[in-house]
Amino acid sequence: MANRVDQEYDYLFKIVLIGDSGVGKSNILSRFTRDTFCLESKSTIGVEFATRTLQVEGKTVKAQIWDTAGQERYRAITSAYYRGAVGALLVYDITKRQTFDNVQRWLRELRDHADSNIVIMMAGNKSDLAHLRNVAEEDGQALAEKEGLSFLETSALEAYNIEKAFQTILTEIYHIVSKKALAAQEAAALSAPSQGTTINIGDASGNANKKACCST
Repeated sequence: MANRVDQEYDYLFKIVLIGDSGVGKSNILSRFTRDTFCLESKSTIGVEFATRTLQVEGKTVKAQIWDTAGQERYRAITSAYYRGAVGALLVYDITKRQTFDNVQRWLRELRDHADSNIVIMMAGNKSDLAHLRNVAEEDGQALAEKEGLSFLETSALEAYNIEKAFQTILTEIYHIVSKKALAAQEAAALSAPSQGTTINIGDASGNANKKACCST
């Protein structure tokens, strides 16, 4: 059973979608995992998730994407779902300035609840509504650079940059995981010879015995 699971994917990465209600998180999820879009999608209640398996630098990665409700009353519930997340897509709506202004609040919450090494990308969604734009792309880019985040503008409706956003997050996570694995292997290799120092300890105790013998 375990072998069969191993053959299905090499890595399983949990990614959370966060941001205000109505910014398009659910449609981003459905576009990426099922290639569908619903104009009349309802607000997410609590938490939903979907998965998709894809290739990242020759490895099979299963992405488990969690869609968290943006409404205040669900915030206490969703905070528990940050646990175990290795990536996050922080979404705002380019046509609603308030959703952009709330990005830093979401960022604080994410950093309070998630692992310090979590990979975060900021996405300005609904780029197809450029004629209704209230947040300049330069503003999004500037905030992302200030906070040390990756940044893209996306459109779940037109499937614009959705694939690229998740591929970027997953590739970055894979690089971090690979470096950790390599560092662990190197540490193990370096510590292996030190086990041989037990011989020296034996020699030392042998010398101590000789001295004790001679002194009597």
